[in-house]
Amino acid sequence: MSDSPLHTVRLGDGGPEVAVQGLGCMGMSWAYGPTDGDRSRAALDRALDLGVTLFDTADAYGEGENETFLSPFFRAHRDELVIATKFGLQFPMDLGGRRDVRNDAPYVRSAADASLKRLGVDVIDVYYMHRRNVDVPIEESVGAMAELVTAGKVRHLGLSEVTADELRAAHAVHPIAAVQSEWSLFSRDIEVNVVPAARELGVALVPYSPLGRGFLTGSFSDAAAELTEDDYRRHQPRYNGENAAANRALLEPVGAVAKAHGVSLAQVALAWVQQRAAVHGLPVVPIPGTTKAHRVEENVAAARIVLTDDELALLEPVAGKVAGNRYPDMSFTSAGRE
Repeated sequence: MSDSPLHTVRLGDGGPEVAVQGLGCMGMSWAYGPTDGDRSRAALDRALDLGVTLFDTADAYGEGENETFLSPFFRAHRDELVIATKFGLQFPMDLGGRRDVRNDAPYVRSAADASLKRLGVDVIDVYYMHRRNVDVPIEESVGAMAELVTAGKVRHLGLSEVTADELRAAHAVHPIAAVQSEWSLFSRDIEVNVVPAARELGVALVPYSPLGRGFLTGSFSDAAAELTEDDYRRHQPRYNGENAAANRALLEPVGAVAKAHGVSLAQVALAWVQQRAAVHGLPVVPIPGTTKAHRVEENVAAARIVLTDDELALLEPVAGKVAGNRYPDMSFTSAGRE
């Protein structure tokens, strides 16, 4: 590994240029147990120092709290970073409750205005549709998003958890810069259809949860047994009970590769995701989340690790052996529509 700066890639044919690793900010306000504002602000500062430029949030994270928390940092460094936020997903603060998805045009417009107000900026750099409501034509949703670009409220458009056909239909209405979907050693379903479609259209992939929500780092073994009551991972099947026990065994080859490089499990998992760009021939910008500056340093360093063909072959079977779904209700994702 070297200490050279992160290199950059472009999100989409006409999208923003960003460092090859971003920062997911959800956990700074919500979802992963107790939060610490000072610690999270230090992590944000360190990420920027290390060359991270893409910072990701959503209006659903803490019912707007995450956008509000990030606002002072974004405004202080507006010309140095790329702000990505999302609309369309509504769910209560208790984390285990019902989720609603809204994509209708009036809601798109109102959600963008509300995010701009909370963020305290004049324009959103990348505006994602967080989830798809199949009762609303995607042409209507993306058409409303395109109007935001024309109005100067949004610069570039993104989609999250969409199918290949949905991506093509959306891209026909307005260029899509990036698709955000779960992609990790534990979650590779998008490689079948979505990734080829993105490559064909010149769209970047922004993998969320590239560390398997922390499970791939070895930081916890069973969410229900080890994490606090307010931690969202207690509701995710693959990180609990028998599924978690089975999935722990899958970390063995990750550990073997980590030992060979003298790095952490997390760094191997991230390096694997970073190398998807070369494997599939498209820009890939993972957004690992953390609230700790030293974890930011560790994650950024992973972008410079190169896994050998033999190591990639050793890790290849892992995803096919994972026990449990990503979410308790997979209708919440694109999986059932592909």
